[in-house]
Amino acid sequence: MDINRAKYLQSATSLDALPKPTLPEYAFSGRSNVGKSSLINMLCGQSKLAITSSKPGRTQAINHFIIDDKWYLVDLPGYGYAKVSKKEREFWVRMKKRYIKERENLVTLFLLIDIRISPMESDLNFVQMLGENAIPFVILFTKSDQIKQNEIYANLDTFKKELLKTWETLPPMIVTSAKKGLGRKDILAYIEENSEVYLNSLSAK
Repeated sequence: MDINRAKYLQSATSLDALPKPTLPEYAFSGRSNVGKSSLINMLCGQSKLAITSSKPGRTQAINHFIIDDKWYLVDLPGYGYAKVSKKEREFWVRMKKRYIKERENLVTLFLLIDIRISPMESDLNFVQMLGENAIPFVILFTKSDQIKQNEIYANLDTFKKELLKTWETLPPMIVTSAKKGLGRKDILAYIEENSEVYLNSLSAK
């Protein structure tokens, strides 16, 4: 699968304002400044579809993009550090959890994690929350172009060992680089396959 047309649809600060759940939906989330906007732009083949910023916490809404009129790509607010008030951070924690748990057409959540750093408690807690709520997810390791190949393998191994302390089976994992386009084909192939399964399940009802 490739993407021929990707366009911004809307931003929402409440679940009631989200688009009708008529298409399969794939959400992207991760720590603030993990490279989410850059990866979304790479995936869609556009340099300015999602706004990139060196300032953590830039995304402060649930942003929907429609891809080839076939599926929704959702840019969720990051977690961790952000220059917003405690009250606002708590609001978005609650809002994001509600979205993840209640959005009926959410097929998969792509969790972005910086491959350069050791497993962080916030990432592990987010993985745990997804598992506890039976949310299908894929881990996308970002910024792989900024470290050496042997470091990538070592850091992947460390992360897997950390997850295996509490998980019997590891979730799918894809190493990516927004700069080099690494992981794009694998992500799009995953979306194509799972969208077909999702739509078939709807037609069977």
